[in-house]
Amino acid sequence: MDKILISACLLGAPVRYDGKGKLFAHPLIDRWRSEGRLVSFCPELAGGFQTPRPAAEIAAQATGDAVLAGEGRVVDVDGADVTDMFVEGARQALRKARDENCRYALLIDGSPSCGSLSIYDGAFSGRRHEGRGVTAALLAENGVEVFAPVDIDRLAARLAAD
Repeated sequence: MDKILISACLLGAPVRYDGKGKLFAHPLIDRWRSEGRLVSFCPELAGGFQTPRPAAEIAAQATGDAVLAGEGRVVDVDGADVTDMFVEGARQALRKARDENCRYALLIDGSPSCGSLSIYDGAFSGRRHEGRGVTAALLAENGVEVFAPVDIDRLAARLAAD
């Protein structure tokens, strides 16, 4: 059975920077949970962050791909460079996906870790731009198909095709 690495916050776990979850209630989530397909994970906690914590964004409209290439930085709202913790969290997510045989990931969009369609622009302005977060980029580079919640039907179709 194919498993899905899922952002813990999407299951309601209070792991986000603000100490809250972001529950994604959907019948497919309920079904996959009952089938034992879901592997809950928060790369930011795995990277060493506490909850709550200052908000962080990838600076200068860069992407997680740039961070992984050493060409981008993740900074928090106070200006602290937290790049290493984001990269470590991404590595831990990849390790977890491999250990649990997760071929797919369902990750919250917008996050500097988990965003797969868009991420915040690094100015803490609330604006987004196209791009992937650090974890989404590392997973995708290593053969894990990454989906955002808006793509859940496409993920379901991929699972059905296997």
